[in-house]
Order: sequence, then structure tokens, then C-alpha cells
Amino acid sequence: MVKPFRADLAPVVVALPTEDRQRSFRFYTDVLGLEAVGELADDGVPEPLMFVLNDGVRLMFVPTGGFGWVTGNRPTAGRDTSECLLGLTVADERQVDELVERARRAGAEIVSEPAQQPWGYAAAFADPDGHVWQAMPPVPGPFAT
Repeated sequence: MVKPFRADLAPVVVALPTEDRQRSFRFYTDVLGLEAVGELADDGVPEPLMFVLNDGVRLMFVPTGGFGWVTGNRPTAGRDTSECLLGLTVADERQVDELVERARRAGAEIVSEPAQQPWGYAAAFADPDGHVWQAMPPVPGPFAT
């Protein structure tokens, strides 16, 4: 079930370009278990395609062709170019492994396999549009919850 969008709960929206709204919808609901918000369009996907990250942050996908309408027609980064890294904190190393396997089964490119890094146990994968997510358990410091 898709919940209605409430603008008062979304003070920050991270917008990313997508080539295929339905593909992004399936990937983000199946792999990350995110909840889409908004009214359904004719294709069965909310318009705009927006997911709840937490009470104050939403992740929105804008069709690549229309992304330039907002950005002053600046070109979007190519699929093999990463302009940002989206971080996802999971409970423990086992959940890092499980998330990477769900992403792999959904066709994600595994950018880095789960492994111990200098900053902690982590892995990274790219969604179907090439946006890179890094998953890791909480680490001490400013990002700890």
C-alpha cells in the first residue's frame, strides 16, 4: 500500500535521475525495503516517485529527460560516474552481507564486495541507474546513531 505524500514531513529531498521509473520503484522496494509515498500514476508507480528514508528525508527519482528542467539543463552524470555516495547504516555485518545479496539478485552492480575496510566492515553496490550505495554497520564518530 502506498501512503499519501505529506509535504510537512519532507524538509529534505534528495533527487536522483532515473531512466526507468518502474525499474527504480521495484529495485528500491525489493532491495532496500523502502516505502514509496504519493499518488499512483497510470503506470502504477507514485508520481513523483519518492521514498521515505526517515521522518525528515525523502529520496526522489526524476526521469532523466526531465531532470534538466530543474538543473538548468546541466547534463546528468553518466552511469559510470559517481557524483555522490549514498550511505546506508545497517545493524551488523550479517545485514551488510544480506543486503548485498538482495542487490545482486536484483541485478545491481556490486562495486565492492563485503569486506573489512580501514573505516569498518562495508560493501557498495550501484542501483540500475548507477547510483552507488555503501552499506555498513554503525561506527563510532559523527555518523553513529
